[in-house]
Amino acid sequence: MDIYEAINTRRTIRDFDDKQIDMAIIEKIIDAGLKAPSHDHMVSWEFVVVGKDKRAEVLKIIPDDYTREFARKSIDSWGLEDNQQREMYLDAIPKQHAMLYNAGCLILPFFLCDGEVLNPDMLSSLFSLNDLAAMWCCIENILLAAASEGIFGVTKIPANGEEEHIKNVIGHPKDYIMPCYIALGYPAKNALIPKKKEISVKERIHMDTWKEK
Repeated sequence: MDIYEAINTRRTIRDFDDKQIDMAIIEKIIDAGLKAPSHDHMVSWEFVVVGKDKRAEVLKIIPDDYTREFARKSIDSWGLEDNQQREMYLDAIPKQHAMLYNAGCLILPFFLCDGEVLNPDMLSSLFSLNDLAAMWCCIENILLAAASEGIFGVTKIPANGEEEHIKNVIGHPKDYIMPCYIALGYPAKNALIPKKKEISVKERIHMDTWKEK
């Protein structure tokens, strides 16, 4: 599969088959992540692959009882009006726990951070954001490499005390940050694949200056 085919194949799913992913493939996928650009050239990234026996403990802080009605009320409170966007969240919110627990592979990526990512106090402090940006380049490589293997995935950003819980359970050093969970797996037969927004590339390109379309 060439890179463009992998990009077009990659999809976010939250319904996984119970088929496990061979460790050799997991290593190959993570190795693709390590090939992403690292702003300081040090590639200070680490990965925890969480087996099924450990997942209940890792994920116990994530509610597993969100309903579709709860999701609808949340979406309404956010003021979302686009139908495709609403349908995506209606599917995603109730599956926050299940999609991570049932995935063929759950990866916790970490990046070394020397400063405050969320509260930079001066321009030079934004250097920490480069660590975060580079880590997401790594994550995108992982998702594309997975797609080339016929494996789909989804990410979830930690919320509501999850970061501290992960630190207590996993025991990672305090100067490492986990930007998201990465769940990878083979799609279930009934897996819902959200419809992507159709975007015209020509309508998003501006030549020389920003011109209103």
